[in-house]
Amino acid sequence: MKINVLGAVAISCMMLAGCTGDGGTGGGEQEQAASTAQSSSAVQGHSPSNENELLIYTVWPQYYIKEDVWQQQVGQYLTKKFPGVVFKHIQWDNPGRQFKDLIAAGTIPDIIIDDSARNTYREIRRYGLEYDMSELVKKYNFDTGTLNPGMLQQSVTSSDGKLYSLPYSSAEWVLVYNKDIFDKFGVEYPKPGLTWDEAYELAKKLTRQDGEVTYKGFQVNPSHYMMWNQLSEPSLDPNEDKATLTSDNWTKITNNIRRFYEIPGNQLVKTNAFSRGSIAMAIDTIDTAAKWANENKNLNWDFSSVPVFPEAPGKKFQPQSTAMFITNQSKNKDLAFQVISYILSPEMQLHLSRQGVMTASTDAAVQQAFGQDLPEFRGKNTQSLYALESALPPTRKPGLTYIFTHNQIDYVWKPLIHAESKETVTALRMANELANKAIQNTKAAEAQGVYSEDQ
Repeated sequence: MKINVLGAVAISCMMLAGCTGDGGTGGGEQEQAASTAQSSSAVQGHSPSNENELLIYTVWPQYYIKEDVWQQQVGQYLTKKFPGVVFKHIQWDNPGRQFKDLIAAGTIPDIIIDDSARNTYREIRRYGLEYDMSELVKKYNFDTGTLNPGMLQQSVTSSDGKLYSLPYSSAEWVLVYNKDIFDKFGVEYPKPGLTWDEAYELAKKLTRQDGEVTYKGFQVNPSHYMMWNQLSEPSLDPNEDKATLTSDNWTKITNNIRRFYEIPGNQLVKTNAFSRGSIAMAIDTIDTAAKWANENKNLNWDFSSVPVFPEAPGKKFQPQSTAMFITNQSKNKDLAFQVISYILSPEMQLHLSRQGVMTASTDAAVQQAFGQDLPEFRGKNTQSLYALESALPPTRKPGLTYIFTHNQIDYVWKPLIHAESKETVTALRMANELANKAIQNTKAAEAQGVYSEDQ
């Protein structure tokens, strides 16, 4: 079904009316230096008024810091599709290529690819780069109905009901399991549709001491699980400038994962320990799973979808989306939109999917092609990644004060539950107080026209 952006915005508004109340692939030093040299040249040489020239600035995905990865996945195809256009690419890096550095140099990108949940506020809007693409969507008859609804809603919600971006990819959360551990203890592999209760029972069976090896049944970063929760429970009130971390659903979400770490022997550790071979199940992002596979070639592992709540049986985590922005200062907005449209075309989406990029496309052929060009994914059950639908990011009334609540959600675990063994309700209440304080600090900062670190 074709849905234009104004329709998507209207859907979000109707939903609001009903409301009450570790990743990139780092390069070697020589590759890094080459990339930095090319990027520095682009920073100094680009003027936003140059005709038939586009400057693309990638912040996330982080792996585009390696220029050869960008060229392999995207750059070479843009050059072939638009032979009369000069493309320049730079990637965020510290020091020297942050937003503030580009702004100071008078270098404004035409297209920015970045995290949409937070950086729409923290960077795009902070520097006055936001541009509503709704009219270009209508002008070029772009079909937003082909895009992942959760990723599209993330763009709309973080754009105050406008459309400052279109989704590019998602750092998709997946369940990875060690088949050797399951085989060793005679336990059946997890399948898509597994409930959290069933995963908990598996974790108890698989958390064992065997000789000198302690096997842990399950691990996930609790704050990631909460931040992108499957119940679409908001951390900020949809209609008011206040936090909502004390709701019954937040207690349910927290207690659900807390019980896993109360299994004797299954204490919380970083999920990166999965590559060492003693963790039966772990939830992390797709690119992290690829990293684990390359760190330990002897791992006998596979994918499955994340466990589900009974009240949301078809929902995986909310998408952790990156998105494509056209800057307000760009003199080549039409050309920039045509480039974005091409990146979102079936041809490019298929190519990106083969490279292991979780794209915004809902096309079955694109999804079936996922990871086919990656040797570490061959023979893996990659289609389980599409067994569930993305949970929708919670909507919020435009104009309210925004903070990125990851720090407050993380505080629930570190130190309150993990180190201090606080009761769940107490930990959530304390985190909620911190979030409300951050909202007030942000409102005060905005009133003075300065930036708040809580955004």
